Amino acid sequence: MLVLASLMMLVLGGCGSDSAAATTSSKASTATSAKASTTASSSSTGTNAKALVVYFSATGNTKALAQTAAEALDADTFEIVPEKVYTKEDLNYNDETTRATVEMKDESARPAIKNKLEGLEKYETIVIAYPIWWGQAPRIIDTFMESYDLNGKTIVPICTSASSDIGSSGDYLHRFAPNTTWKDGKRFEKGASASELKSFFAGMGIMK
Repeated sequence: MLVLASLMMLVLGGCGSDSAAATTSSKASTATSAKASTTASSSSTGTNAKALVVYFSATGNTKALAQTAAEALDADTFEIVPEKVYTKEDLNYNDETTRATVEMKDESARPAIKNKLEGLEKYETIVIAYPIWWGQAPRIIDTFMESYDLNGKTIVPICTSASSDIGSSGDYLHRFAPNTTWKDGKRFEKGASASELKSFFAGMGIMK
């Protein structure tokens, strides 16, 4: 009996060790994945290596537009990820003390970007997609424009908004990249189709 009991304890001890090892391995794998996701800078959505759709989206509307634009152009995408995520409270335009309102009132505001775009030099055309905040692109777009050398590229601004048109937001951004071929931008409704965007890009002369 003593021998049998000893054997059972050895077996149970071995199982417990395997379980602990598996748990440790799982945690390590999760940590590695989390780290990788914060360092990823771009995601490929197409094969047209000469076009890139750069976008910032706080609520998801602009992300949907950017993905449709990438589909229309068969292009790559790069999401501008803020170092500090914007909350619903940050976007309360009825409160002048909220983060978005304070930033938009300060032309020198430059919200930090968490991720970095690699390989920008291989793209000829850059589509910049953004929401309209107080008549302009969010200040984090200014941060992006000042962070990269866009000289010689073709830039196409597109935007989303509940009611405002693209207005002067494109002209404002053009100041950050004067040595580019700057195209007139357009506001798109929520749910804009790939065919609608293809038609727009064709009119800009950038469809392959």
